Amino acid sequence: MSAIATQDAMVLSSSAPPGRRSHALFDRTFRFLCLASAATVLVVLFGILGSIAYGGWPAFQEFGLWGFVSGTRWNVAADVYGAWPAVAGTLICALIALVLGVPISLGIAVFLTQLSPKWLKGPISTCVELLAAVPSIIFGMWGLFVLAPLVAAYLQVPLNSLVEGVPVVGTILYSAVPSGTGIFTAGVILALMIIPFIASITRDMLDQIPAILRESAYGMGCTTWEVVRHVLVPQTAVALVGAVMLGLGRALGETMAVTFVVGNANRLSASILDPGSTIASRIANEYNEASGLQLSALIALGCILFVVTFAVLIVARLLVARINRTQ
Repeated sequence: MSAIATQDAMVLSSSAPPGRRSHALFDRTFRFLCLASAATVLVVLFGILGSIAYGGWPAFQEFGLWGFVSGTRWNVAADVYGAWPAVAGTLICALIALVLGVPISLGIAVFLTQLSPKWLKGPISTCVELLAAVPSIIFGMWGLFVLAPLVAAYLQVPLNSLVEGVPVVGTILYSAVPSGTGIFTAGVILALMIIPFIASITRDMLDQIPAILRESAYGMGCTTWEVVRHVLVPQTAVALVGAVMLGLGRALGETMAVTFVVGNANRLSASILDPGSTIASRIANEYNEASGLQLSALIALGCILFVVTFAVLIVARLLVARINRTQ
């Protein structure tokens, strides 16, 4: 029976009109091109990872993988390199950016979709999108010449007189040299840079929620806060996680803006107001003059940043899967 069916299929395919056969050829070509595009992404991804792992291998071999990651000393003259101050600075700056940027982004999205009058919605949306188009070096220059002096005069100096000698709080918020540059200032700049991305994606997702859901909640007597908290946010939880992770990826890899304001100190301070460094800023500062083991150490830092970003992506996928299971 199967042989007869096969023969019938062959007869039908041979007797198909030329236009039908050409459509089938185009379909196979389209499938091949799509597969080639997906394979290109994988080849480029593994090629980048392999090349930076190969370039950083001498540093990993010299200090050991854990020794290099957990090392706290970065001394070019002694050819001793440890990545932990830069890794910790990267993570702390990104965390500060998320703590400051995510609530503001969510507030912008809620205002534009729920509270803003029509005449104001367009200008604010345009300004948010224009903020995303500002080059990072402009953020860095503004942070160095405008924000840093303000932080020094109105935050660091008053805080020093309040928290000096206070356990824990004094350690975290006391700045030895109130210059305005430091981890916190870099986090503020990163928050301003990720706000447009998170706000735009969240706004678009809130706009996609059916109006009947909001109207039903308002009809039951819910306040605007209750509608946002119990209707809008649960409906856009997956998109919100994706937007936050997109902003986090931008914050982790930002280079020039952070280099201007982070202070570029090769040490790890317990205070978030003291100068520090990130992986990207250290590579930007030293790569042009690096050679030998120092160059390998910088490439190894890039490999660590790649792995950290990849880990963030995995966490985002797990969060999205968990949210989908609970809905």
